[in-house]
Order: sequence, then C-alpha cells, then structure tokens
Amino acid sequence: MSKRKVNDAHLPVGECITQVQEILRGRFCRQQLPDRPEGVEAQHKHLLELLKRTAVHGESNSVLIVGPRGAGKTMLLKCVLRDLLEEKEVQKNLLQVHLNGLLQTDDRIALKEITRQLHLENVVGDKVFGSFAENLAFLLEALKKGDRSSSRPVLFVLDEFDLFAHHKNQTLLYNLFDVSQSAQAPIAVVGITCRLDVLELLEKRVKSRFSHRQIHLLSSPTFSQYLERVRTQLSLPDDDFPDHKFAQDWNASVKALCEDKSVEDVLQRHFNSSKDFRSLHMLLMLCASRVSVSKPAIRPADLLEASRLCFTDAKANMLHGLSVLELCLIIAMKHLNDVYEGEPFNLQMVHNEFKKFLQRKSSSMYNFEQPVIMKAFEHLQQLELIRPVDSIAAKTQREYRLMRLMLDHSQIMEALQKYPQCPTDVKQWAMSAFG
Repeated sequence: MSKRKVNDAHLPVGECITQVQEILRGRFCRQQLPDRPEGVEAQHKHLLELLKRTAVHGESNSVLIVGPRGAGKTMLLKCVLRDLLEEKEVQKNLLQVHLNGLLQTDDRIALKEITRQLHLENVVGDKVFGSFAENLAFLLEALKKGDRSSSRPVLFVLDEFDLFAHHKNQTLLYNLFDVSQSAQAPIAVVGITCRLDVLELLEKRVKSRFSHRQIHLLSSPTFSQYLERVRTQLSLPDDDFPDHKFAQDWNASVKALCEDKSVEDVLQRHFNSSKDFRSLHMLLMLCASRVSVSKPAIRPADLLEASRLCFTDAKANMLHGLSVLELCLIIAMKHLNDVYEGEPFNLQMVHNEFKKFLQRKSSSMYNFEQPVIMKAFEHLQQLELIRPVDSIAAKTQREYRLMRLMLDHSQIMEALQKYPQCPTDVKQWAMSAFG
C-alpha cells in the first residue's frame, strides 16, 4: 500500500489516541533527541568540531559544558555524539567512558568504573599499581592498536563535574587533564556542571592543565518562544501519522489551545517560575495523560488541572491526612510561632496552648490523655512536619525537646480550608489572632 493511502486511512479513534500518547510519551519521558537542538546551534557546532578533532585526528581536548539544570547540557552532548558516530571511522574507533559525580564518589570507584567501561578487567587482573597515574597510564596503554603507534581515542564524560573536584587531591581530574595535555593518548574530557564558579574549585595544578574551554548554555527563551515550544511539543507529525485527518484536527486543536487566554496565563506562570524544559515536559505529560476516546483533544481545563497538580504543596497535602488531634497540635504550634516570633517550642508548651483552647470549650470531645498527645506529637515528627532544633535534644526528656515547625502560616490555613469535615471551632481557633 502506498504511503499516501496509509495516511488517508481512517483509523478508529481509540487507536489514534493510543498512537498519540505513544508519540507524546516518547517526547516527554524518553527524551527523544531532536533532529537539531534549538537555540544552541553555535554551541553544537563548537562541541562537534572539538570532539571530531579527537575522534578523527587524535588531538586531545578538554571542555566544560556549563548551564542551569534542565537547560539541555546532556541533550546537547547526546546530539553531538549521535552526529559524530554517523562517521564510520569514528564509530569503529571511539571509546566512551561516562562517569557521574553522584555515583563515583571517590577516585578508586571511578577507576574501577573506567576499567569496566573499557572492558579491561581481564587485562588488569590482579596487578598492583603504585599510584593512580600508573594505573590510568596502563589502561590507556592497553588500548593501543596492534602496530603500537596509535591509541584508540577515548571520550571521558564527567557528569556533575563539580563533585569530582571534592575528591581527595583531585587525583582523577589531575591525571585526566595531564594526559589530555601530553601526547600519551588521544583523549577528550567533557565536564558537565551547573556551577558557574566550577573553575574556582580546581587546585592550581589541575587548573593549569585544563584548556579553559567552556561552553555556556545560558540562553533564556522569551515567552513567545516558550509558547511556540509548547505548540511544537504537542503537535503531531503530518507525514508519519497513520490517520492524516486526525493529525490535522489534533494540530488545529493544539493551535487553538495555545491561543486560549487562560492557557496563556497558566503557561506564563510556569514560565516565570522555571524556564527549563524538564518542568514543561512534566506539565505537558500530565495534560497528555488526560486524553481519551471521550475527550480526543487537550482542553484548557486539562492544562489548568495539570498546572494545579504541578504546583501542589506536598506538605500542605499531608495535613489533609492528619487526625483532628494532630491538626489541633499544629494549630497550637502556629499560635506559639505567632506569639514567640518563630522561637522553638516543646511538647509541654504545645500541650499548654492546646489546654487553653479546651478551657474555652464546654465540649469534652477533645479531651485526650497525655500519652495519646505524646504519640500524636511523635507522629508529626516522623512526617517531618516538625523537627528537633539540634541533635543534643535527643538526650533531653521527650516532653522538653525543642522543636521547630516546618510549615508556614499560609500552608496551614490553606490545608484547613480543604480539610474534610474540619470542626468549626478548630477552624475559628486557627483564624483567631492569638490562641
């Protein structure tokens, strides 16, 4: 069947929806690489040239990619590697070693990981090395080709680069930069970090061996670009989608959605709080998950609901699951905070504040024994709604341990409004100026 006929075929709506969700999930979750990275064309070209010089001509290089989280540093590197590996010679020769500062917490672990990724465990065997440099030199020597004249180029990618600077004596960084400076073996060291002051963390001997090449991803898009990004991320490819008519209707509905005033306001709020694409993908993923056969398009209401979920306060939500006693203790703490201007409190003070409330009420429904109140207080600590002021407090008697409330006034009041069947007198007590 010709491609034209496939596109003209009318599939059942359910099948179309399944295909739409598959395409959108691929974009938002698996982070499919774009054909060309948007807004970082110059940085892409620069990095590709650098790595090509290592992979093809055997020239050693070092470079840092710096930018805030979610700016697209890893995506840029992946796009460059994809383009680089299209060349047969590079694909055959280039070796890659990916290290992460959160996983390889010291140089010994990092060296083990380098050995594993280069498949040299058998070569190393039970050999004992005098120093880190000797071990690394041995690994690079083992990669030399049969004629002994040339080594295979190795690309070292150091994610969370700033954490490697905290390793003892910065041995790993020193040796990698030292090899990239000398003619021992062709290696490229690419560091990825979100710290602008990362060079200040390097020791003098490490800094002197680094090439000081930095690629900055600090482009902040305008709101119109952000809006266009939303439209392109939600749009379907006209050519590849099986049902051409459905794809056209979907794209028209996405265009109308982006022009809606309420949607613009929601997106403006997201844009003001975070311009990175990771949080945008999270928002759009929540919208896409609401599409079904009965609702075959994303509506403004879906985006508003997704936005509400993104901005929900987890701590305030936890308050909805507390018992009335625990809620009363939180309110007592709030009053103590108001009176003593944020000074720490202990269980005895909270209990006295709670007793004041009980004395004003003739009802005995809130009369609880001391052990019950103690248990409720400990539960609040387990939920991390309150925390001890310092570790020394552990030696103090439980009733007198100083605590701090980890919620602010607005979170408590918001939770009270949404608390299911909250007693009126408890609400009034919370709203009164002082307990």
